[in-house]
Amino acid sequence: MTSVANDRIEWRISTAPVPYRLALEDMTTRNAAIHEGTAEELIWLLEHPPVYTAGTSAVAGELLDPRFEVVESGRGGRYTYHGPGQRVGYILLDLSRRAKDVRCFVHALEGWVIATLGDFGVESWRSEGRVGIWTRDITGAEAKIGAIGVRVRRWVTMHGLSVNLAPDLSHFSGIVPCGIADLGVTSLARLGIEVAPEAWDRALIARSGEFLSALEAPSEEVCRT
Repeated sequence: MTSVANDRIEWRISTAPVPYRLALEDMTTRNAAIHEGTAEELIWLLEHPPVYTAGTSAVAGELLDPRFEVVESGRGGRYTYHGPGQRVGYILLDLSRRAKDVRCFVHALEGWVIATLGDFGVESWRSEGRVGIWTRDITGAEAKIGAIGVRVRRWVTMHGLSVNLAPDLSHFSGIVPCGIADLGVTSLARLGIEVAPEAWDRALIARSGEFLSALEAPSEEVCRT
């Protein structure tokens, strides 16, 4: 694991899988410390062992086959899968230092992922009424390649984003991902693009300035499109 502080934000990059419960406990502690002013903000890039996480809107019937551990996450949204081959970014930022607009924060997260995917030749987009990042699968159908799920406590953010680099996509069949049953999931590997976690991290970090700038003075009109 590497950790670098830059412009009041600590960047933590974990190369070994981090158990979800451990990461959740760490995030919760750090969230409180950021609010209290005793710790720097944090952006943490990592992977988890296979796990299903339940958001605050999770519906029991959407847990189809609990073959992996199921953890209540406290974030918004429904059921999500995390596992090897999927890169996760936990974003712990103090919005009281920026614009206090959760919707614009989510919009900026989506834009960060969309721009980074574009650097690997993948066109992706937002879809009205469906939080997350969408692209065209090899079948020609629309499919989800990235998920967004956040929680904000005392204006400090938690959780964040995940992008499918090369996970076992069959693992998603144990849930209805994010409550959307009629659309599938895909990955960079399925699209024929091999991206190592280190390469993804470098590209995401290279785009982080745009993401952080979008939080300073977000456009109300842009955030609601």
